[in-house]
Amino acid sequence: MASQREIYDVIVVGSGASGGWAAKRLSEAGLKVALVDAGRQQSEANFTEHKPAFELKYRDMAREIVRKTRPVQSQVGACNEYTYTWFCNDLDEPYTTAEGMPFSWQGRLRITGGRTNVWGRVALRLSDLDFKAASLDGYGHDWPVSYKDVAPYYDLVEEYVGIAGRAEGIPQIPDGKYQPDMGLTCGEAQFRNGVKAKLGWTVTPTRTANLTRPLNGRAPCHYCGPCERGCVTHSYFNSYFTTVADALKSGHCTLIPNAMAYQVLMDTDRNRARGVLYIDRITRQPVEVRSRAVVLSAQSLESVRILLNSANRQYPNGLANSSGVLGHYLMDHVWVGGGASGEFPGLPGILNINGPNRPCGIYVARFRNLASGPRSKNFVRGYGYEGGGSTDFNWKAAGFGEKYKKGLLDPVTTVGIAGFGECLARWENYVTLDPGIKDTFGIPVLHFHMRYGDNERAMIHDMMVSAAEMMEAAGAKNIRPFEVPDRIPGYAIHEVGVARMGNDPRGSVLNRFQQSHDVKNLFVTDAAGFVSSACQNPTLTIMALCVRSCDYLVDEMRKGNI
Repeated sequence: MASQREIYDVIVVGSGASGGWAAKRLSEAGLKVALVDAGRQQSEANFTEHKPAFELKYRDMAREIVRKTRPVQSQVGACNEYTYTWFCNDLDEPYTTAEGMPFSWQGRLRITGGRTNVWGRVALRLSDLDFKAASLDGYGHDWPVSYKDVAPYYDLVEEYVGIAGRAEGIPQIPDGKYQPDMGLTCGEAQFRNGVKAKLGWTVTPTRTANLTRPLNGRAPCHYCGPCERGCVTHSYFNSYFTTVADALKSGHCTLIPNAMAYQVLMDTDRNRARGVLYIDRITRQPVEVRSRAVVLSAQSLESVRILLNSANRQYPNGLANSSGVLGHYLMDHVWVGGGASGEFPGLPGILNINGPNRPCGIYVARFRNLASGPRSKNFVRGYGYEGGGSTDFNWKAAGFGEKYKKGLLDPVTTVGIAGFGECLARWENYVTLDPGIKDTFGIPVLHFHMRYGDNERAMIHDMMVSAAEMMEAAGAKNIRPFEVPDRIPGYAIHEVGVARMGNDPRGSVLNRFQQSHDVKNLFVTDAAGFVSSACQNPTLTIMALCVRSCDYLVDEMRKGNI
């Protein structure tokens, strides 16, 4: 087994939203950081946002080519002929599920920057409606942090990342530090105004991690459209060319690519982490890296997989798992569970098949079960909607020949919205290791045991009903509501909660700084620590909590406590 001679101050595992921030924050504080990442090094030569499909071998039309090696990853639209090599090979890196409990583990990137290469970029704050939800409705547990604790870090992250958004002054999605928003289409403006006037609910331009003003050498968005294929002008947030680049520029960070983290190595006599064992993806050989502290930011499920694979005599059920909670309370948002679309005839529209293509749309803020409002009799917590409007050619025009050509140019303006709902934290939704299956690197894989419950199903139906109600309030025609009551978990790609935070070590894995209760120099700074899923996209909160935890780690190391 190979072992690197240098002893780092901190090993950070993962280079995505949280790993990038951990590497940046710690290295810029003067600590020597090893950034251990499963992916190969990203390069701007890989960015293809301006490349037309006709230049590809299969014109991006042969989905079976992608599905052949990535049957799960190809379920997300960002995994296509342009980008599929960024994603893991599902045949080489499988997972298993309990009978009758399908789970779609998408978005497993194997390139510097992780999911931030292809993420949807919706950047929403949580509020005390989320952090203290249990105190409001009696279900589950409160987070060990409040909005007041996290707010300064939201500010810091937003100002660095660059979030285009609009202040709305509503408590359920607190306002932040925004660049100018990207505006609304005519249909979206009519939808926003009608919903506010008749229902009192808030429709806002998506708060998105796309620049509308220059920032730190990054150019504003030029509205080309396919952000998931990279961005040569660095106009969206990708940790590869932001936080990771800053960490490397500090001179205190060493990137170790193609490194599949397997275990956290322990000094059992001192009950301290002493490093990480990884498998080199190229040579398939095990390598040890040593450090004074370890930060797992590999993505919540991958981080927990590492902890489960790090079991020893002191922690036979997984490292840092004296509570027995590790792997439990798995949550993933109810993705596009219900919604509606409608047409807005008579609105002006410019038809242009070449764009511009705005990289965001609209967001409908949660309006169910607010702190000061009425309670639903059918479910607790709530949901928001993502969506957007557009004006397109009338592809369904009647007739043939000249009649069809004329009808094609009659613009059709539509708006559609789809719900993203909170998934409740339940002990019986969990992951463990599959004792009989290993990936191609010899690492035991995860076994999933998760399904949505009655609360999520009731919420899905309400998503559809409320979406149709909003369309009617806005004056839409040809309204088409929908619901998917049997939605499979995993499609939101917002997996959280499998190493939850808490003040009581008997019922949680991490403390309020995402530090292990059991192993004091071990931190988990991705979404594994979430106590509830809320209904907002998690990435902004992941980053804010990561920075907060890293500042705590730096302070503790300077005091000599770690």
